[in-house]
Amino acid sequence: MNDIVINDLWSDFFNLPEVSDILMNISRIIDVESCSYTIYPPFDARFRALYETNPQLLKVVILGQDPYHGENQANGLAFSVPDGVRIPPSLRNIFKEISRDFSVTMPDSGDLTSWAQQGVLLLNTILTVRKGAAGSHRKIGWELLTDRLISYLSVRYHHLVFMLWGNDAQAKAELIDCSRHLILRSAHPSPLSAYRGFIGCGHFSTANHFLEGLGYQTIDWVSFSKNI
Repeated sequence: MNDIVINDLWSDFFNLPEVSDILMNISRIIDVESCSYTIYPPFDARFRALYETNPQLLKVVILGQDPYHGENQANGLAFSVPDGVRIPPSLRNIFKEISRDFSVTMPDSGDLTSWAQQGVLLLNTILTVRKGAAGSHRKIGWELLTDRLISYLSVRYHHLVFMLWGNDAQAKAELIDCSRHLILRSAHPSPLSAYRGFIGCGHFSTANHFLEGLGYQTIDWVSFSKNI
């Protein structure tokens, strides 16, 4: 499983001994399950959030939960779906907030590749799921891996923006040094909670103001060209 990522620019993280051990245990479990279940996303997309985002350009971290469990939905980027796939409700609410925040029209595509390529790490805290079974890969080790990654980012970087939406994501705040990074919290963008604090949160413009104040290039949250 770690052969996909070990040679890329994230190798410093994946070469940590405890990370290798966690990955080995996860791999054993998924290899067994793959004989009986369809696992999403496809094998070569499980670490896409990392190999799509150059760590040298990293500016923003958005935490999701586990991948979409419907056919052709999960593409390895949290909240994202392949171009041409119907936009899921949570992502539609994300687009509603961007539309409100920047006074723009909502996009037709749910592919967030352009964000990843600009330095937005779209990280699910659980990286796989059984087809049709949300949360089915909780507690097989992914949380241990992504907790270590969040802690690694907190120590290794300065001035990242962490967007923590919903209780599960906000629980990760204890892994982040708030004296080094900007932590933005709100309700989750799901239809059940989006209007309890997510719509109107202004996270996207706030992130850009923060980055601009540091002299960094801001994120183009509006354009959805796949080629930056």
